[in-house]
Amino acid sequence: VSFNAIDSALSSLKNCQSYINSGMDVATQVALDLVESFNDEEDIDNMEKVMLEYATMDRELNHYIKAFEETINQVKREKPENLPDLENLAQEKFLEMESKNSDSDLQRNEKYMYFKDQLKEMKKQYHGNDTIEQIDEDIAVTRSQMNFICPITQMTMKRPVRNKVCGHIYEEDAILEMIQTQKQKKKKVRCPKMGCSHVDVKGSDLVQDDILKRMIDSQKKQ
Repeated sequence: VSFNAIDSALSSLKNCQSYINSGMDVATQVALDLVESFNDEEDIDNMEKVMLEYATMDRELNHYIKAFEETINQVKREKPENLPDLENLAQEKFLEMESKNSDSDLQRNEKYMYFKDQLKEMKKQYHGNDTIEQIDEDIAVTRSQMNFICPITQMTMKRPVRNKVCGHIYEEDAILEMIQTQKQKKKKVRCPKMGCSHVDVKGSDLVQDDILKRMIDSQKKQ
């Protein structure tokens, strides 16, 4: 197997990863739809099983890619006179990585963690404890509308993203523009939510808040 053939294969594997990521995004949306429409818990559990299957495939692909990359780097570094069987070398590394697999790896998959987090929030929204004394409806509506307002634009958000560090939510375009502007000035971005002490907002800390987006969209329809 030549280096070029391996590069081409690695490129294909990385493409497969993007399909797995898309599949996990779709499975998350389907699970949220199921919670929203008060479907059977078993259907929601099935979506979780699908997510774990995707996480397993993702882990396997990651190991395969890593095994081949490490093999190529090793051969380039050692420069042996006779080129060894790259495929066998990579396969050995791959099997070694796979032998260390544990269920906790899957639980730590970022998309799976996001799925669990969103599911928990969605269940709280739609299956909250109905016996809790009802807050005055006007206050409840005002409170939820307040959460829809971006602290940067002061307008209702269209694509809300949540900061994993401090938990505050902003309009995606507005916060990314703020980060970009400050980056050019070589400055850090302080969380724009009043009273927040977080002083280094990064793009990598932002995750889409699908539940809030659903609530905003649903209110627009009313």
